[in-house]
Amino acid sequence: MSGNIQLLADTLAGAKAEGRSALIAYLPAGFPTVDGGIEAIKAALDGGADVVEVGLPHSDPVLDGPVIQTADDIALRGGVKIAHVMRTVKETYAATGKPILVMTYWNPIDRYGVERFTAELAEAGGAGCILPDLPVQESALWREHAEKHGLATVFVVAPSSKDERLAQITGAGTGFVYAASLMGVTGTRASVGAQAHDLVERTRATGTGLPVCVGLGVSNAEQAAEVAGFADGVIVGSAFVKRMLDAPDHAAGIEAVRDLAADLAKGVRGQA
Repeated sequence: MSGNIQLLADTLAGAKAEGRSALIAYLPAGFPTVDGGIEAIKAALDGGADVVEVGLPHSDPVLDGPVIQTADDIALRGGVKIAHVMRTVKETYAATGKPILVMTYWNPIDRYGVERFTAELAEAGGAGCILPDLPVQESALWREHAEKHGLATVFVVAPSSKDERLAQITGAGTGFVYAASLMGVTGTRASVGAQAHDLVERTRATGTGLPVCVGLGVSNAEQAAEVAGFADGVIVGSAFVKRMLDAPDHAAGIEAVRDLAADLAKGVRGQA
């Protein structure tokens, strides 16, 4: 079975045709439970997200700030495994028909086996993977298997990335480019800042035909509208996780996720 890289491309192109940015939501698998995580991801998509990144919880995260680390810890203590991540992808894709990616560090894939991971992700209906710590120059094996199975390879660029490095990354990636809006870890910010706009412009200047989507720091409709003014996609993670963590019970958390997605969806449409 081939993965859904084309669905991802069509979804991002469809948002552009509507004159807006795509809304990309992030939530970890297994948080607060496997079933609860699936329910939360469906709520984000039902609320208005175009694409979802399913986080593969990791005990030693590099990019994730304290909010997502807390959720990952809950998921790991609950016994989440890669099989549960695949089930999350499969059930959310089957229920919504929207593109589902996995965001993961490289070590779990390396230990699991690249061929096995890519084959299972494609079989589950996944659209691809975001790999924040896989260097482009060491990515040939992954990219070979991802291409074979119809999966996108999304690399992360940062404000510190030199133009030559940006060109290497955009030349190797597929699906979209994940532009980290600032140096540092994930988390909500009072302001997304000018660094993100500059990074998007420099990334596009490499000649990539890939959409450039901005993440890190976006937490409300106003910020989503700001980023949507210059990026092809707006990525929101910590704000969704925080809604779940702060909710008095699971049902309230699900509603809070759905409401935030609806609010952000208005933002990317310029209706904030």
